[in-house]
Amino acid sequence: MAKLQKSIDKRNALIKATIELVNNNGFHATPMSKIAKMANVSPATIYLYFENKQDLVNQTYIEVKTEYSEYAFATYNNDMSVDEGFEIIWKRIADFKLNDSENAMFLAQCDNTPIIDEPSLQEGIKHLQPLLDLWKRGKEEGIIKPISDYLLYAYAINPLSFLMMTQKRSAFKLDETHIEAAYQVAWDSIKVNK
Repeated sequence: MAKLQKSIDKRNALIKATIELVNNNGFHATPMSKIAKMANVSPATIYLYFENKQDLVNQTYIEVKTEYSEYAFATYNNDMSVDEGFEIIWKRIADFKLNDSENAMFLAQCDNTPIIDEPSLQEGIKHLQPLLDLWKRGKEEGIIKPISDYLLYAYAINPLSFLMMTQKRSAFKLDETHIEAAYQVAWDSIKVNK
């Protein structure tokens, strides 16, 4: 049992080091040797868990995306109205991005640069299925604009990454009033105006 825990700890250390180094240096300026050094393991140890650097980054992405989506949808259920469900999900996403900024920053880099392979990106999208299903229902009920999910995400969710980066560099501190205003702008950008 202790050997298994040691193995899990090493793998987790490699994931954590990957997130930190990719966030600070970018994918291409993060060699495996640096990841191993930061994780306090030998470079050869990496290959016990991952095929190569791409595999390490892909698996890190999937793990962080899983954690993100589990958090985002933890208090949501399909019986909620579209507007109530969207508010719950949006505010959970905001909370994650603003309070777990290392993981959120890593996801933003992965989603906005070509460092993740296509199968891993598609796997990541599957984690957003409850939100996509909610939007589909909202379109069918005439509550959400009948536009591409990519446009909905770009206008309603992606601005949170900008706010996260602004807060991270201490240019703007988001308080409850700002969060509420940001939510209202996000909702107004995707709802059908009646």
